[in-house]
Amino acid sequence: MDFRFNMIVEYAPFFLKGVLWTIGLSLVGIFFGTILGLAIGLGKMVQSRLVRLPFDWYVHFFRGTPLFVQILLIHFGVMPIFTAQPNPLVSGAISLSLNAAAYIAEIFRAGIQSIDRGQMEAARSLGMTHVQAMRYIILPQAIKRMIPPLGNEFIVLIKDSSLAAIIAAPELMYWGRAMQGQYYRVWEPYLTVALIYLVLTLSLSKLLHRLERRYDA
Repeated sequence: MDFRFNMIVEYAPFFLKGVLWTIGLSLVGIFFGTILGLAIGLGKMVQSRLVRLPFDWYVHFFRGTPLFVQILLIHFGVMPIFTAQPNPLVSGAISLSLNAAAYIAEIFRAGIQSIDRGQMEAARSLGMTHVQAMRYIILPQAIKRMIPPLGNEFIVLIKDSSLAAIIAAPELMYWGRAMQGQYYRVWEPYLTVALIYLVLTLSLSKLLHRLERRYDA
């Protein structure tokens, strides 16, 4: 196989730019997804079925439809309502955040419900309000258990950010497709992109493993 390294060297600055945007999109997605996911996760634990209903359907929609379709809907359907020329990076970040929130909501719900109910009752018997008990007793313990699934969600986001290439967000996959379109080659662009994603996800996995061991110590 004739593997042309000179093409990779030529596109190296673009791949570097794409890596930075890929990491940026993933960080934005996990940050806002975590904030929104916490609110939705708490909403799903409300006793009232009527109050819980919109939170349930939010999770059903974003977990039950492809992220690919969600990106297209947000970029070509929702964003034009607010601006005449939607920015692909903004649309990609919003799509990833909304999608991640649905999964993170379930992580929060499962983490909180995994804490023994007696601890909430003990905190309330000491005079704490429900909010204080959640903040000082339940959430600190639950967060330790949420670290592994939250880390997995971040890894998923890094890989899923490649779908933003479909709306021309200049992340890593976008430059792989640009290189393939310019030279009509397959192995050089896509193998390079795959290896970069592999390095990113393996590095993050190692960091998360260290973080888990630190909290377990």
